[in-house]
Amino acid sequence: MIDITEQGIYFITNLVKYNQVKGIPLIITRATEYAIRAILHMSRQPAGEIVYKKDICKAQDITPAFLTKILQPLIKDGIVGSQRGVGGGFYLAKAPAEITLFHIIKSQEGPVYLNQCLIEGETCEREFFCPVHGAWEHIRKEFMATLSRYDFATLAAKQNDHLPVSSETPNK
Repeated sequence: MIDITEQGIYFITNLVKYNQVKGIPLIITRATEYAIRAILHMSRQPAGEIVYKKDICKAQDITPAFLTKILQPLIKDGIVGSQRGVGGGFYLAKAPAEITLFHIIKSQEGPVYLNQCLIEGETCEREFFCPVHGAWEHIRKEFMATLSRYDFATLAAKQNDHLPVSSETPNK
């Protein structure tokens, strides 16, 4: 379970400000938010059902062009499928229980980094003597693990029941 205190929120807020200056986004983009909403909408449909673009757009208040754009990375990553022509639309290529928030964020945003020193392929000159480097690695792993615990079958069930999703992570 994650306990976010006022100090933790203050720390994260300042971290976000710092990383935005450095070009490392920590706040998900509007495209990612809409992708999550679109996947959640499709997760509430019967398995394998093709969902019309217009229905997703109307239900989630997304423009058709933007929906097409945000679903492209998800199609490329095998999360969503598309069918063209009459009766065409989009469908989940995986079961909602196999799709997590981590998958959507990674597909839309790319790898998740919290600090410049964790970017793959770059070396941190302070890695071996900086006590914070190890903390960043641990925080990143925990963050990704937490996102991975929220699958769309669970999220869709919560929405169907009109229940808020708890800040406590599901047990998996």
